[in-house]
Amino acid sequence: MWKNRLQPYDILSPEDVETIHGQAMTILEEIGIDFLHPRARDLLSGAGMKVEDDRVRFDRGWVLEMAAKTPPTFEFQARNPQRTVTIGGDNLVNAPVYGPPFVTDLERGRRGATFEDFNNFDKLAQSVEQIHCAGGTTVEPEDLPLSSRHLDMVYSHIRWTDKPFMGSVISTENARDTVEMASIVFGGRESIEKNPAILSLINVNSPLRYDDRMLGALIEYSEARQPVIVTPFLMAGAMSPMGLAGTVAQQTAEALAGIALVQLIRPGTPSVYGSFLTNTDMQSGSPAFGTPESAMGILASAQMARHYNLPFRGGGALTSSKAPDAQAAYESMMCMWPTVLGRVNFVLHAAGWLESALLASYEKFVIDVEALRMFEWILQKGLPVDEEGMAMDALREVGPGGHFLGAEHTLRHYRTGFYRPWVSSTENYDRWNRLGARTADKVAAERWKQLLAEYADPGIDPGVDEALKDFIARRKKELEA
Repeated sequence: MWKNRLQPYDILSPEDVETIHGQAMTILEEIGIDFLHPRARDLLSGAGMKVEDDRVRFDRGWVLEMAAKTPPTFEFQARNPQRTVTIGGDNLVNAPVYGPPFVTDLERGRRGATFEDFNNFDKLAQSVEQIHCAGGTTVEPEDLPLSSRHLDMVYSHIRWTDKPFMGSVISTENARDTVEMASIVFGGRESIEKNPAILSLINVNSPLRYDDRMLGALIEYSEARQPVIVTPFLMAGAMSPMGLAGTVAQQTAEALAGIALVQLIRPGTPSVYGSFLTNTDMQSGSPAFGTPESAMGILASAQMARHYNLPFRGGGALTSSKAPDAQAAYESMMCMWPTVLGRVNFVLHAAGWLESALLASYEKFVIDVEALRMFEWILQKGLPVDEEGMAMDALREVGPGGHFLGAEHTLRHYRTGFYRPWVSSTENYDRWNRLGARTADKVAAERWKQLLAEYADPGIDPGVDEALKDFIARRKKELEA
């Protein structure tokens, strides 16, 4: 977890914020949102909302009252207490890529993801300090049965990392299984209700619709007081208007409706305003990432979350590129800079994302971690304006016409004073050529293999491990029956 004390960049004027807020409230009141889960509709009807068939129309005062019950910050506990993080405020928490069905590396190329890949990404997440949360569905392991793979995936997070992790959201049952497994690890359900141990990603089926499976998971996690990231899934021009301000208003309406439901189920449950906002390539119909619209959307969405005093999820190293190439680099940085400047609290897809979320890349994971290390340097080291930072002693020692290479100040700081690259090449051409003329992707390929070879198993209590395996075995029998 990092502290981000940079002044957040406000892309919207105060009048813009109020205009977007007003349109979000109008959407909730006039158009409404479909909730495809009978219990969700019953709860909202009981709270006085207008319900017709699947459609729910909201009272704006009630929505804001419910959203105000959301804690502005909350602790998200890890198996290793030293890795527990705080989400919200000026805290920044990174998690890896989430959801791709395919993986790639330089040797084997693009292929279907396996459970071995899933384990590997957990081990990579454990091995680098710039990733603070093991994530959720880092890849979709298609060599495991769909009905029970969530059990193996949650176990992998628990066993191979001691960092916080995300829960399964495909169904009510999957969410319930995740709660049971976390309860085994953290000393019972009552314990995790006091100190949340599962973060879940609840996507809105935009435009203006929550499906029954996501709502089932949202209800299950909310009843257990486990935080949810309510995230509209918006591709402007397809699932939202081409007007970016209207898209942010739609997103705000969708997110607040879900957060209000969470607070109705269990007031005070941690919730996160989530954003997954980019534009559609109107020539091909494909989603486009790392665009100017992506960057502006991150900044505007983060500002709206601050307006409601809600923790915010957004940004990440997003790209449409199919390879860890220059396009992947500049598109990812187009998203990561506004992520940092917008003071995003939880960054999903911080490392490993390629091909518009279809592909997880081992090399891209390492290259993204290099970028994260640079952002970490800026946020943690900063630009201190103190005696050492001002370096007046060096200026007096060297004087006009000299150089600072041998100055006492330089000798004090030359090992630690500047950022030292992990992947990037800074040597001259002749030395770079003698060392193999390795481009960033080739250095990254060596680095991820080294990380896996040197992976340090965090271990697990044998009794807890046995209880987890017993639970998994029992549930698999029930699911296969």
